[in-house]
Amino acid sequence: MKTLKTLTLMGAMLAGTAAFAQERFITIGTGGQTGVYFVVGQSICRLVNRDSATNGLKCTAPSTGGSIANINAIKAGDMDMGVAQSDWQYHAYNGTSQFEGDKFDKERAVFSVHGEPFTVIARKDANIGDFDDLKGKRVNVGNPGSGQLATMEVVLDAKGWTMDDFALASELKPAEQAAALGDNKVDAIIYTVGHPNGSIQEAVSTVDASIVPVTGEAIDKLIADNPFYATATIPGGMYKGTDDDVTTFGVKATFVTSSDVPDDVIYAVVKAVFDNFDRFKKLHPAFENLKEEEMIKDGLSAPLHPGAEKYYKERGWM
Repeated sequence: MKTLKTLTLMGAMLAGTAAFAQERFITIGTGGQTGVYFVVGQSICRLVNRDSATNGLKCTAPSTGGSIANINAIKAGDMDMGVAQSDWQYHAYNGTSQFEGDKFDKERAVFSVHGEPFTVIARKDANIGDFDDLKGKRVNVGNPGSGQLATMEVVLDAKGWTMDDFALASELKPAEQAAALGDNKVDAIIYTVGHPNGSIQEAVSTVDASIVPVTGEAIDKLIADNPFYATATIPGGMYKGTDDDVTTFGVKATFVTSSDVPDDVIYAVVKAVFDNFDRFKKLHPAFENLKEEEMIKDGLSAPLHPGAEKYYKERGWM
């Protein structure tokens, strides 16, 4: 005969099992640990996990190879969501560029985040005044799977260059490139990233270096032909060695998922971010000037996920 104590214990165990069964683990793809993508994923997870008791979600945001790696992982079902440059969101959904013949029909947009200028940081002793001066130099072009490497390849194609035009085209990760610049292993590093950025601040603190402009006819044509690119300005005085504003072009960081991810999960994630928007904006300087009305439309070329759309309509934003 079961005692009242035994029944109570069994009930508690069953309740615990039910709670565990309802708990869903979600994974967000980010980027290198020194980049803003990593902070985006970690920040979203922090807000989601603050409300785990209500939303039933446990969120993790590991470091990854970046935009293209994240999109491929979401497509394969290995990750639920991820951060990606707006150009690679576009190409994945439309089956163009590196996604030619590999269209991601189920890709869905959630929101955009900060702007990401295509940034070239060069050692001053390398005498690099603009992008064209990179020819014949040692350049870190970005790690495989990253949006920065893919965008570098787009720029080279637009200018009629190849990687062979560099004396060295290294593929170091963001966490490794600042040291390489300081140790004189490369003359310049390329980074498509939100500002201010810790890796760039590290680089310019160890060696005399500056950010150089990326302009000209080929860049103007890239911007005119592709709606996901825009002229971008990196403010002067943000980094040691760069006193004046620098003109380049850029993309948006965007948050993407798959139509296979349930509506209630995406709704809960979006709610966690926008119900705590002031808190979110304080988690990185690149988030300071974010505006809700821009985040739900700018840089988004895949259809909005229904879970996100539901929240935006409830807020009266759509």
